[in-house]
Amino acid sequence: MNLKQLSKMLELSQTTVSRALNGYPEVSEETRRRVMDAAKRHGYRPNPSARRLATGKAGMIGYVLPTGAAVDIDPHFVEFLSGLGDYARGHELDLVLSPADAAEEETTYRRVVANKQVDALYISAPRRADRRIALVHQLGIPFIVHGRSEGLDFDYPFIDIDNEGAFHDATRLFVQLGHKRVGLINGDDTQTFAIFRERGVSRALASSGLALEPRHVRSAVMTEENGYRAARSLLEAADAPTAIVCSSLHMSLGVVRAVRDLNLSIPGDVSLISHDDVFPWLKPENFPVPLSTTRSSIRSAGARVAERLAARISGLEDGARGEVWPVDLVVRGSIAGAR
Repeated sequence: MNLKQLSKMLELSQTTVSRALNGYPEVSEETRRRVMDAAKRHGYRPNPSARRLATGKAGMIGYVLPTGAAVDIDPHFVEFLSGLGDYARGHELDLVLSPADAAEEETTYRRVVANKQVDALYISAPRRADRRIALVHQLGIPFIVHGRSEGLDFDYPFIDIDNEGAFHDATRLFVQLGHKRVGLINGDDTQTFAIFRERGVSRALASSGLALEPRHVRSAVMTEENGYRAARSLLEAADAPTAIVCSSLHMSLGVVRAVRDLNLSIPGDVSLISHDDVFPWLKPENFPVPLSTTRSSIRSAGARVAERLAARISGLEDGARGEVWPVDLVVRGSIAGAR
C-alpha cells in the first residue's frame, strides 16, 4: 500500500496522512492515532527518500559508536539500546550507528551532521566538560545526552538518574547499621556517573564524621572480572571494609566470587549493596544471598531518550530541559549490622 492508497482509504489528504505519520504537532492526536493504526494494520511504511523530500526529515536517530580493540560490548549499552529500539520501532523511527575510532570521533560527528543522515543524535557515557556535547550543541542538530557532564558553560537536554542520591542513601543505611569502614567498587571514574556516585558515598560518610578513604575505593570498567579483582584487593587488606557499595550487578558477580574464595560470607563478614539496571537475565534476588540494590531501569531510560528525541524532531520539544530520575533503594538479605 502506498501513501495515495492509504489516504484514499482514510478519506484524508496525502499531506495530512504524511504529517500524522511524521508526528507534526498540528495534526490532532485522534487523527494521528487513526492514521498510525491503519498504517500498521495494512503494513504501510513510508518510503525513506520520499519522506525526506516531503518533510525534510530522515526519520533517523543517530549514535556515534566508539570502536577499537579497547572497546568492549557493554551489556548496559545493549539494554539501553533495546529500550530505545522498542520506542523507535513503534514510532516509525530508525537508528543509525556510525562507528568511529576515538581519534576520529569529532570528524564522524561533523560528517553525520553535514550529510543530513539523521534528524537527531544522542550521546552516552558523558565525561567532565565533554567535547562531544559542546560540538553537537555548536552544530545545531537536535540531541539528548544520556547522563550529565559538568564543566560546560551552557545548558543542554539530558536524561539521568540520581546517582549521587542513590549512593548517598545506600551508604547512609550502612552507617545506620554501624559500619564505619565502607568501600566503593565504582565504574570508570572518568565518566560523570561514577564521579556522582563517589560523591554520594563521601557525603553520607561525612555527615556522620567519617571519611571515604582512598584505599577503600576501586574504579574500573564494570565487568565481573574487574569486580572480582577489586573485591579481593579490598578484602585482603588489614583494614578491610565491612560494607561495600558496588556500581553494577555484573561487578557484584565478581564480588560474590571473591568473598567465597576468601572463605568469607555475605552479610556475616561484609555487607553489600549494588546498583541494579534491571536486567531481565540477571536478577539480584537470584544471587546466593539476595542482593540489596539501588534500582533504576536502563531500558526505560533508553525508551525515554527515544521519546524525547522524537518530540524534538517534530518540534514538540525544544530548549535544554534536564530530567533526573529518582532511584529506589531495595533492601534484601545482603546487609547486616557491623560486627
